[in-house]
Amino acid sequence: MSPCHPLIDMRFIFKTDYAQDIRLAKHGGHVFWYSLMLLFLLAAPWLIDEYWLAQLTFILIYGVAGLGLMLLAGFTGQFSLGHAAFLGVGAYTQAVFTNMGLPFPLALALAAGISAAVGVVVGLPALRLKGIYLGIATIAFGFIVEEGFARWESVTGGNSGLSVKSPEIFGWVLSSAAEFYMLCLLIAIAATLGILNLLRSSTGRAFVAIRDSEISAQSMGINLARYKTLSFAISAALAGVAGALYAHKLRFISPDQFNILQSIDLLLMVVIGGLGSVHGAYLGAIFLISMPQLIALSKDHLPSFIGQAPGLQGLVYGLVLIGFVLFEPMGLYGRWLKIRTYLQSFPFYRKGMFKRQKSFQKSDRLR
Repeated sequence: MSPCHPLIDMRFIFKTDYAQDIRLAKHGGHVFWYSLMLLFLLAAPWLIDEYWLAQLTFILIYGVAGLGLMLLAGFTGQFSLGHAAFLGVGAYTQAVFTNMGLPFPLALALAAGISAAVGVVVGLPALRLKGIYLGIATIAFGFIVEEGFARWESVTGGNSGLSVKSPEIFGWVLSSAAEFYMLCLLIAIAATLGILNLLRSSTGRAFVAIRDSEISAQSMGINLARYKTLSFAISAALAGVAGALYAHKLRFISPDQFNILQSIDLLLMVVIGGLGSVHGAYLGAIFLISMPQLIALSKDHLPSFIGQAPGLQGLVYGLVLIGFVLFEPMGLYGRWLKIRTYLQSFPFYRKGMFKRQKSFQKSDRLR
């Protein structure tokens, strides 16, 4: 049966112009559900207690960092295992300038700008590297930045750490959890809308073309060096913004908070959330924040030799990642798309509709 059959999908839209193709809300259902979710997020300080509000704040912070890594890895195809370094640059920049008395907006702009500059410095040498070699280079960068945080004691406080003041916006100190949550929500909405608009622009389409095939993108006149460096800069800037919010939320930062394990967590977040989707950044953030809570709750119901074993969280993360790579490469968002399609097409679904197709390598496409 044709996929445009009215009984299968009442929302199948025939696109007749370019403006319709780049519209953010494809139909009224998007407007309704996203508006409902926004209303819940705005009312969250009055609906949930302070503990869950703190967890929701961390989801927003990691979601912003995930958007940056998603742009780099999911939409441009550049592998990074040192993204925690950009998070740390933003956190320390925000902490230093806030403690000097600068207002929050100016310190945040400096944190984003300095992180973007560091991203350009990393992106330029990485232009000749691909795949695992780029990953190794970003790991080395992460180790260098972490060691720099530890050694530059006059600015960062070294391994003793650095305390961070509460954010202040033109004399208004955001001291309560609800006020800071609203600030994080506003920044997360702005970052999400910015990424969505970037992706539907010519720059975003160039990023996707580079991800799909660098040779094809270059043959169409896309400047690979320019767009790869730009992707690193924007990704690092978003990570810097997330790092600034992270520093204010914890009120204390130290170099060991931005090590290789944090970078792996960020990469795990976007892979499990769903590479190549904006939704995947937030779904991955929900997974990253909720999984330690679920593991802690399950320890009481496990045998003592399992529940008290060291490294249980890492083992669970590894098993979950292997499961997603083998059985659901599109992540949580890909699974949701399949469930939604199944429900929309029921009872007219076709057996094998979701069967995985062969994935061609670049060498196969060039034959």
